[in-house]
Amino acid sequence: MGVSFNHIDPATRVPLFYAELDNSQASYYQNQQRALLIAQMLPGGTAEPLKPILMGGLGQEAALFGAGSHLARMVNVYRQNDAFGEIWCLPMPADEAAVEAEGTITIAGVPTAGGTIYLYIANQLVKVKALPGDSATVIATALKTAINALTSLPVTAASEAGVITLTATQAGLAGNDIDLRINLNGAVGGETTPAGITITIEAMSGGTGAPDVAAALAAKGDEEFDFVGIPYTDAVSLNAIRDEWDEETGCWSWLRQVYGHVFSAKRGTVSGLQTFGITRNDPHVTIAGYNDSATPPWEVTAAWVAQSAVSLRIDPARPLQTLPLVGVSAPPMESRFSISERQTLLTCGVATSTTSRDGVVHIERAVTTYQRNAWGQPDPSYLDVETLYTLAYVLRFMKQAITQKYGRHKLANDGTAFGPGQAMVTPKVIKAEIVAQYRALEEMGLVENTDLFKANLIVERAADNPNRINVLYPPDLVNQLRIFAVLAQFRLQYPAVAA
Repeated sequence: MGVSFNHIDPATRVPLFYAELDNSQASYYQNQQRALLIAQMLPGGTAEPLKPILMGGLGQEAALFGAGSHLARMVNVYRQNDAFGEIWCLPMPADEAAVEAEGTITIAGVPTAGGTIYLYIANQLVKVKALPGDSATVIATALKTAINALTSLPVTAASEAGVITLTATQAGLAGNDIDLRINLNGAVGGETTPAGITITIEAMSGGTGAPDVAAALAAKGDEEFDFVGIPYTDAVSLNAIRDEWDEETGCWSWLRQVYGHVFSAKRGTVSGLQTFGITRNDPHVTIAGYNDSATPPWEVTAAWVAQSAVSLRIDPARPLQTLPLVGVSAPPMESRFSISERQTLLTCGVATSTTSRDGVVHIERAVTTYQRNAWGQPDPSYLDVETLYTLAYVLRFMKQAITQKYGRHKLANDGTAFGPGQAMVTPKVIKAEIVAQYRALEEMGLVENTDLFKANLIVERAADNPNRINVLYPPDLVNQLRIFAVLAQFRLQYPAVAA
């Protein structure tokens, strides 16, 4: 019998017509990529800790994870940047050994004219009026009441004798990054302190400990999440992420083939971020460095994840540069990193952003923390996230084609005279299929040089296992236009050309 059937028995005697369906030649690859946010929830949230949950529309995050929690605020910022993509959340419980960060706001003096106090907590505005003759205690009490009324804030407030004490709602190091400032938009934006009073801020500090990221990653299992946001950059958390995504037993290993990439953010000076960056070397993590923005790291993380997801789902090879980070507050002009400082950060494995004149923050370059090979030598092979996402797409594309078409085929040597319609493959058939799929990838703008790929492609039957095909697959991934260099060799006047 020449044709290989899956179901129709060759010994069937009952007449007449039988038909079975075979979709092996009809399917095509679909790139279904999901985002996952992993962060702390509050005890009052209704979600089950350490269990991934699919998010619907905006508004449910407050009830699920607790209003003002890191995770709830991340969801809000994510949706400002990606209103369409599939998003999952993995809530983490608090670290019982962690300590809450605290900060203070001290009011002094008496207003000589009426005005408004503009206080920003984690880039969220709290405003109260100050009337002539109001005491510091009255103003502080009003601010305390206004703060506690906004349940979406990541702090609670208490006041006494003109001093407001703010306490992070979630314990841990992350609370130290809750930004406090007065008049974020300045006089140009219509924000000034009422005459007659002074406001002194003591930054949030004293938070210690971090949630158990390793436990959260274990709860994730082998589910595929291509865009993962985890806003904790302490060594223990980053080491857990490194181990989960490595090529030996992690998401990028030959066995699991889950892939995906982790985004995070870290606030700091150039020297601080440089010192931090050289301690990491993970191709599957991107850490966005920034300074003096009112936005906390967990929300910066969410914006980076969302904008990356929107772009890379459409085209994994297209550079992320210039994408706007909606919801991220621009640092003051004097605090923005210079081009030489950003060059320093990019060479130390820290991703960078820029700010346009209208105050919008944009991705500049999404590098990974990978900088050196196992011998300690500089290695740019995993420099940019687009390389990893393109590679994952190419491998999944080929996997779908092979498993769909040849999932139940027999294997024979080249030259075997099997009949047409047989579910049989040879190394040459497999090689032709791989080249055809590569040409399709080239038309999609993800790879190049098909002829050289074909010349270097090796497909052979394993000498020690007759049921196995071994493939050396050498794709030439497309690159991104990063640098446009011009030598402007000008003249004051071209010399006359002899006739």
